[in-house]
Amino acid sequence: MSFLTTHATSFLLLLFMALGIIGHNTSVTMAAGILLLVQQSPLSQYAPLLERHGLQLGILILTVGVMAPLITGKVKADEIVFLLGNWKTLVAVAVGMFVAWLGGRGVGLMTADPTVVTGLLIGTILGVAFLRGVPVGPLIAAGMLAVILRK
Repeated sequence: MSFLTTHATSFLLLLFMALGIIGHNTSVTMAAGILLLVQQSPLSQYAPLLERHGLQLGILILTVGVMAPLITGKVKADEIVFLLGNWKTLVAVAVGMFVAWLGGRGVGLMTADPTVVTGLLIGTILGVAFLRGVPVGPLIAAGMLAVILRK
């Protein structure tokens, strides 16, 4: 085997780090760096655990971040009932439901067909790096792909 073949994954992670740096996206840079560190250290034995539970952990942390305004006082519980009468809030609820549904399809597709994960990941990283997106895209992108593929 050639050196490049043996270390292709490491080079790909370095490429992702470079894209994160070029695109000024700390999340992508740090995620690729953490994975490179795990891969190149004795922590690699925990990679399957990270693969199995990383998505759920990420969703948990994202959900905590989205709900945090409830405890900081930026959104008050008594205002939520009033906001439900606002058309923008009702549209937001509908869009949130649709995106959650898409995400559910995405998890199913990513589990059933892991080969699409690479393309979704590269597209998301490029979107994050160059379009100032956020790295929640693979799940929703997988859901959209599942709808397109009728999975």
